[in-house]
Amino acid sequence: MQTNSTLLPRLRGKRQGGAGFSLKCCFLLAALVTPPSQAERLKDLASIQGVRDNPLIGYGLMVGLDGSGDQTMQTPFTTQSLSNMLGQLGITVPPGTNMQLKNVAAVMVTATLPPFARPGQNIDITVSSMGNAKSLRGGTLLMTPLKGADGQVYALAQGNMVVGGAGASANGSQVKINQLSSGRIPAGAIVERSVESALGNDGTLMLELNTTDFGTVQKAVDAINRNFGPGTATALDARVIQVAGPTRPEERVGFLARIENIDVAPAQAMAKVVINARTGSVVMNQAVRIQDCAVAHGNLSVVINTDPVISQPNPLSGGKTVATQRSQIELSQAGGALQVVRGGASLADVIKGLNTLGANPQDLLSILQAMKAVGALRAELEII
Repeated sequence: MQTNSTLLPRLRGKRQGGAGFSLKCCFLLAALVTPPSQAERLKDLASIQGVRDNPLIGYGLMVGLDGSGDQTMQTPFTTQSLSNMLGQLGITVPPGTNMQLKNVAAVMVTATLPPFARPGQNIDITVSSMGNAKSLRGGTLLMTPLKGADGQVYALAQGNMVVGGAGASANGSQVKINQLSSGRIPAGAIVERSVESALGNDGTLMLELNTTDFGTVQKAVDAINRNFGPGTATALDARVIQVAGPTRPEERVGFLARIENIDVAPAQAMAKVVINARTGSVVMNQAVRIQDCAVAHGNLSVVINTDPVISQPNPLSGGKTVATQRSQIELSQAGGALQVVRGGASLADVIKGLNTLGANPQDLLSILQAMKAVGALRAELEII
């Protein structure tokens, strides 16, 4: 009995220690199962100030169209442009000459000059008709200077265009697929002038976040200082980060490459619901939440039927037949029973609650606005 009494506390102590060990294992497993916050590369969250595209635009002529060009009587600028071009080539067109051409079209040429583009490199261009040309298929763009916002010529465009559409017409009938009045010319422009960029010549670089967020910018600053040392990055505001970089140009590229590959876990996005009133599209992010509320929504429809009524006069009365219109108007309203929308802790719960209303996307616009007004929708409502 004495031996048993002495062994009992020891067994209890072992059991207690085992229970504590099991509890620690549970906490450890829970920590391992908990998904970590997803990190993104800094190059996906921010851009380097000064590294940007520049739009280019130009006006030119497209020739070689198969009778589908501008009707020059209705587009006088096409004739004027053609006369000026022929004059530069040494061909004089007598004043007042009526040039009825069908194979020429006036076009606008647009392109984007990428950063650090050098003279001699090729860029893609987009060509769009600005007259009444039926189709630009098979046309050739003549040399067109492309200018920037400062009025300087940065590229020259020329080449054969690729049109992704197709169409045919005969005897008043017409069939068309996609767009025939615009297309692209791959590598259709040659860069003639580069845009100089003072990228950190004084040793200071600026990073601009794609979205304004104090939490994300602070996490980015901490990540940069953790990799390059304290004081390397400083947040100027909720969008711009000032980085102390190397002053030697040969070290700047490698420094920026390392910064762009730093992983940063962005702060949780603000709850937002975006509504497109023209198309009826409703898009919401995963931070949207709703509270319990009751919603009643009924559809009101008006149907108008119009039938022709012909009044025929009696024979030999000398009257005339008169045609009139008779309309019947019906007003109907669908029943809108009061539905309870339960609040949810996830986006799936929010969607499930909204689907219980059975409303189409157009009706959902009004419902979400009303839910926002009563405070049941915990999100910012943006209508575009």
